[in-house]
Amino acid sequence: MLWYVLLGITTGMRTMTAMAVLCWFAWLHLLPQVGWAFWAGHPVSVVVFTLLAVGEYYGDTLPTTPSRKRLPLLLARVAFGALAGALAANGIMEPAAGGAIFGAAGAVIGTYGGYQLRVWGAKLLGRDLPVALCESALALGLAVFAAWMLHLGMLTDTAQNVL
Repeated sequence: MLWYVLLGITTGMRTMTAMAVLCWFAWLHLLPQVGWAFWAGHPVSVVVFTLLAVGEYYGDTLPTTPSRKRLPLLLARVAFGALAGALAANGIMEPAAGGAIFGAAGAVIGTYGGYQLRVWGAKLLGRDLPVALCESALALGLAVFAAWMLHLGMLTDTAQNVL
């Protein structure tokens, strides 16, 4: 459950990062996706979500980028947070609905928390760009960490079932 929230927080900070990371993990068979989520491990999904994430990293550094707290952008983050949570839950054979709920909640936390962190950092440094780049790196690191922990948990559960 913690990892779903963390993936949601990542989504609140950068909308496409958790999706890109989960698609990479699925493609590399580190977090296999079955059933409705079969598409996540397809190379096209990996390329599309990776390009969207990289584009978002660039777009977020521009001064003309609208606030992540605007309703349409907030709703997109919540929707992708829910999807990331559902994919994560599916990858470890747990109910997708629970993952979606925790992922969506994490996205709200990440949206507002990331905004506050960014404002505080920009005031502290007097510039926004270094803080934006650090926030992108933090979001990527958190997503990889959460997906890796899910992978390790899946291995541990599999080993316990074998014994």
